[in-house]
Amino acid sequence: MSDQIKLDFDRTARVGFDEAILAAGKSTAQLTEILDQFLDRDQRCLITRLETAALERLSVTHRERLDYDPVSRTAYLNWSAPTVTEPRPHQVAVVSAGSSDMPQAAEAIRTLTYFGTSPHQFIDVGVAGLWRLLERLDELRTFPVVIAVAGMDGALPSVLGGLLPGAIICLPTSTGYGVSHHGETALHAALASCAPGLSVVNIDNGYGAACAAFRIVQLLGRDSSR
Repeated sequence: MSDQIKLDFDRTARVGFDEAILAAGKSTAQLTEILDQFLDRDQRCLITRLETAALERLSVTHRERLDYDPVSRTAYLNWSAPTVTEPRPHQVAVVSAGSSDMPQAAEAIRTLTYFGTSPHQFIDVGVAGLWRLLERLDELRTFPVVIAVAGMDGALPSVLGGLLPGAIICLPTSTGYGVSHHGETALHAALASCAPGLSVVNIDNGYGAACAAFRIVQLLGRDSSR
């Protein structure tokens, strides 16, 4: 089994954050081998798209080493929260149009938390009830990076792009009916947005949105230390 697995233990040195393991499509034997390699090196890892059924097929020994969240379907191995001597301001806002977008928003939040960046979440502020968003604008303007999570017509990122100065990363979701086409309409809306300067990740890719946000946060940290 080890000949099927080649993990990237040097990724942090190259790009500033470590490899995540996509659990979807992997057998129990493959996941076990991956976890064993990390445990043998006493290293941590983030696992994404880990279904509850796949988790339950792992051994008790492995499950006990995992911090699992069923909403985001993510797990942390060998991870502990960083020690913070004094509170730091949130740099990333995760703004979701509706509570139906929680799985994708939670994946982004869990990824950022794993990387050591504490995001702030704004839930259910979609444009169908625009007053809910307008109430939070002053607070949202304080964030240098915003992840906009929306399905259906995907209008939220464009609205935020016309109101906020920070970097906006669009996370289209598969939430919606009929012509929403499992997130394709939200994706196309983000790509065709007239709000300038938006960045877009693939449908439901909360992990990718978090990585994009974290790259920006890292650069901001370097600039502030100069």
